[in-house]
Parts: sequence; C-alpha cells; structure tokens
Amino acid sequence: MFDLSKFSLKGKTAIVTGASRGIGKAIALGFAKAGAKVAVTSRKINDLEANASEIKAFGGEAFPVQAHLGRMEEINRMVNTVTDKFGRIDILVNNAGTNPGMGTVLNADERLWETIMNLNLKGFYFTSQAVAKVMKKQGGGKIINIASIDGIKPEHGVSIYNISKAGVRMITNAFAVELATFNIRVNTISPGPISTKLLDSHWFHLTPEEFKKQKEELAKMTPVGRIGEPDEIVGAAIYLASDASSYTTGAEIVIDGGTLLFALLQAPIPPEE
Repeated sequence: MFDLSKFSLKGKTAIVTGASRGIGKAIALGFAKAGAKVAVTSRKINDLEANASEIKAFGGEAFPVQAHLGRMEEINRMVNTVTDKFGRIDILVNNAGTNPGMGTVLNADERLWETIMNLNLKGFYFTSQAVAKVMKKQGGGKIINIASIDGIKPEHGVSIYNISKAGVRMITNAFAVELATFNIRVNTISPGPISTKLLDSHWFHLTPEEFKKQKEELAKMTPVGRIGEPDEIVGAAIYLASDASSYTTGAEIVIDGGTLLFALLQAPIPPEE
C-alpha cells in the first residue's frame, strides 16, 4: 500500500537556485514546509536573507548563499559551502534563468546570446555536474530542471531564450541516462505563463495600457483563462524531490494551464489528400 509519507522531505537538504523571487522562492518555501533544509541561492543576497527569514518564521531551516551561477568558480564555491554546512545535498532545483531582452532572429546580438546561454545552459549543466558528484558519493539524489514551454513551442521575439530552454530539456535527458545507475533521478518541469518578473519582462518596453492588454490577451490563450501563480509549480517539485518519484527519471511535467493544447487546437488543419 502506498505511503503518503513518501512525499515528505524531512531530513533532506535541498539547493534551490534563483530563489530570490518567483518560482524559485515558491519552491524553496514549499520544500521547507515539506521538511527540507533549504539552501537558497541567487545573486541578490538581501532578497535571499528575507526569504530565509520567512522560512525560519514558520519553523523551517534555510541558508542563504549568494552566487552567480554563470561562473564556474561561484558554482563550485556554492556547492562546497552547502556541503560544508549540511554534510550532503539530496535535492537540486536548477531554476536560475534570465531573458534580459527581446530580439528577433534577425536582430538578436551576440551579447544577448552569451548572457542567456551562460546562465540558462552553462549554469544548469555545471551546477548539475558539481552537485551530482556529491550525490554519487552519498548514494543518490534528485535534480529538477526548470525549463519552459518555450523550449517546446518557440515564442516570437525570444528565440535565444527558446533555444536555451530546449537545451535544458536535453540536459535533463543526458544527465538522467548517465546518472540513473548512481540512484540520481533527473527530471524537468516546464511551466507555461506564470506571474513572475521574468514574464513581465516581455512587455516592459510597452506603455502601461498596452502592457495590461498584452497580459490579458495571454491569459485568454490558456484554456483555464488565466496566468498561473508560482505556488502552482510547487506540488510537482515536491513530487520530483521526494521518494514518491523513485521510479521517475528523464520525465517532463508541463504546467501551463493548457497553453500548449490551445496552440495545438489553433494550428491549421492540413488539407485532405
């Protein structure tokens, strides 16, 4: 008989990157409520300390670690710091990501490419590598990569971001295959439109009126009729971080309010032969 206690994270140590706000913050708080000790990391130490204080206020344990995960030396320092603090790393959530500017395939420049790929791909890959070495020594662990439905169906004007998130999905597959024998499970969560600063960045260049209009139009494109909230990603993350997902690896959970389904339904029907 299935035991619901398998969803508990009690006694486990987790790292959540990009935990200063949005999805990363929501997952960090959710993990702490599920019993995990949580190392929260991002470039903004003030936000991390505030989130750690919020976790401690409800009796959780949190440890803020400032790091820029597009830099190898900071990845290694972060992993070593967390290992020294807690003695092990059971869960890694690769969530830190960026999309600092819009740009069509005809005008996106090299600097934008390097900025996005440095964090969204290099950061994910080498943070996973460093943590997986710790997990291998201790006998296993869980890695969760936050991708995007933009890595499945490209969004106009953010081609480099689209490509980076498609790459994140392949990072999951490559690591899942090679690490399965070490009892390390690697999976992806691909959110659709979620109410975060990253989503709002699509429209920062617009007037307030046009900003509101574009956001309302996006909400109408989801069958559930609204944009999601960061907390709505947490349940899937807890499942993938917990013992309940012991037989799940190389999988992808899409949480998008039906957005991809809507896109499929709007696709032109091919003519009959």
